[in-house]
Parts: sequence; structure tokens; C-alpha cells
Amino acid sequence: MKRKTVLTVVSLLALAGALTTGCHERSPVSPPTGSPERKFTIATVVKLDGIAWFNRMREGVERFARETGHDCFQQGPPKADAALQVQIIEDLIAQGVDAICVVPFSVEALEPVLGKARKQGILVVAHEASNLANADLIIEPFDNHAYGAHLMDHLARFMGEQGQFAVFVGSLTSQSHNEWIDGALARQKAEYPKLSLARDRIEEYDDQNTAYQKTLELLKAFPELKGIQGSASTTAAGAGLAVEERGLQNQVSVVGSGLVSQCRQYLESGSVKLISFWDPADAGYVMNRLAVRLLEGRQIGDGEDLGVEGYHALQRDTAKTNLFFGAAWVDVTTNNMAQYNF
Repeated sequence: MKRKTVLTVVSLLALAGALTTGCHERSPVSPPTGSPERKFTIATVVKLDGIAWFNRMREGVERFARETGHDCFQQGPPKADAALQVQIIEDLIAQGVDAICVVPFSVEALEPVLGKARKQGILVVAHEASNLANADLIIEPFDNHAYGAHLMDHLARFMGEQGQFAVFVGSLTSQSHNEWIDGALARQKAEYPKLSLARDRIEEYDDQNTAYQKTLELLKAFPELKGIQGSASTTAAGAGLAVEERGLQNQVSVVGSGLVSQCRQYLESGSVKLISFWDPADAGYVMNRLAVRLLEGRQIGDGEDLGVEGYHALQRDTAKTNLFFGAAWVDVTTNNMAQYNF
């Protein structure tokens, strides 16, 4: 359907100027290699605009648009704020897009507006939101509890399987982050009894500087701390800087989600021991591919191949039939970080 341009200005005292949430400027792209019988308009709404993780996701969204000829674009608020995400989605509903792909900052806050979108015939595909009710399909890069347990295995190894550790989340409303920590703590209790939790679920709001400041506070409060497990892509770099500045690389081990572009110097200094990620570009790409398949009336089933590494054989959740998992995580240390340019 033809998209109308709608402009919404959200006043932000912390910003000079205004936030435009209801329209987008398409980057110059090469002619599409595909010629869809029907051109769909698909918006991807992310937690936060302007950080490395979602800049990388935009690359995948734009690649899908180039390859298929569909009108696909990405938007996000200038800070991690559920109310700003809601406003963006309200504007997209008014524009009459065909589908919304969304990475919620708060699942609960977005439920009503996504329900409104679906009632108006707009398809919803979600990511990092396994408990979202108002979604036609949810795609997770992997089993979230298994991922958290996997990171805990690494943290325990670096800590020598003993000592105090702390865990960070972007927010207490970030569903995937909390599932990762649930998985991590369950693994710790089952396998690493000599580890003890010093501080549970420190919120850093997907902000690297906040992660840095809260790590400094943590190190002061717990001078015997030996480990930190992060969730948001900004935690490892922020915590790594704090550890590096304090000269604690040989005492405190930091692991967590992150990108090489954010964490390279901290991996090299040893203030971050390991990062793990799934490629955000691939996640943006597969969300849009799934949206098109659903818009074309296709059924998504167990073993679905999306033609992207880590998503060649989707697994359907046993309890929630619209929830699917890939197998897309990658571990990075100094040994292999040169392979990744993002």
C-alpha cells in the first residue's frame, strides 16, 4: 500500500533540534535484484538509534530492501525510552505500513500499540521479545536461557570457578536480557557452587557511559569482585573501560554481548575477556524476510530455512507456536576478532 509521509516532532530538552519519527529518508541503493509481484512497506523499529548494534542492524534491513525491491527502512528513538518507541509505532500505523518488525525496549509498554497495529491489519514480527503477545511471529537468534548459561560457563572459567560476580541488564523490562541472566544464574547454581552473586541485574539502559559509571561503583562496593556478565551490547565496553582504568585486568573478568567495533581495545588490553553476539545485520534481514513470507500468505514451520547463517533451520518453541529460534551466536576473543569488521 502507498505510504503517506507523516511527521511527528518529539521535543527533547537534551537534544538540539527535534526528533523526526514519522518519516524516513531512504539511502541511495542499487537497483533491486528481485522483482516482487507486490511491493510491501516494512518498518523496523529498534530500541535506540545511533548505537553500533542498531547501526549494524540497519545494514541488514537495507540489504534486504536492495535485494528484494521491497520498501524496508529502520527507525528508533534517540534514547532507550518505551514511550518514544510507542510514538514511532503510532506514526507508522497512521502511515499504513504493511508490517512492523520491532525490537522492544519494554514488551509490556508496547503491547497496546502493537495490538492496535494488528487490529488495523499490520503484520508484526518481533525480535528479543519472546513473551510478546501481540506479534504474528517472534524470531530469536537462539534459545535465550542457553545463551545466558553459555556466557556463565565462560565467566566461570575465567574466574577459576570461584569468587564474587555481578550481572548487568539493559533494563529490567528487557525480556531477552533477563532470560539470559535467568539462564546464567541457573547454570551457576547448578554447576559452580563456589561462585557467589554480589549484585543482581544492574540496569545500564543500553548506555555505555552508564555501564562504566555503575561498574566503578560496583568495584568500590565489592573490592573482591572477580567477574561481570553483561547483557546489553554496551555493557562489556563500559565495564571494560572501568576495569582498565583501575588496572584490574588480572582480577576482574568481563564477558557479555557486544560487538568488536565497541570492544576491540578492551579485548586487546584484557579488561574484557570474551564477547558474544549474533550479527544484528542478519537479525534485521531475517525479520524482514519473515515479514514478507507472512504477507505473501506463507506458513512458517519447524526447520524453516531463511538462507542466512544461523537461521538455516529454525526451531519452533514447544509451548508458543509463533516463537522460533535460530542458532546464531558467535564467541569472540583476541584469537578471532580480526574476522569481524563491525
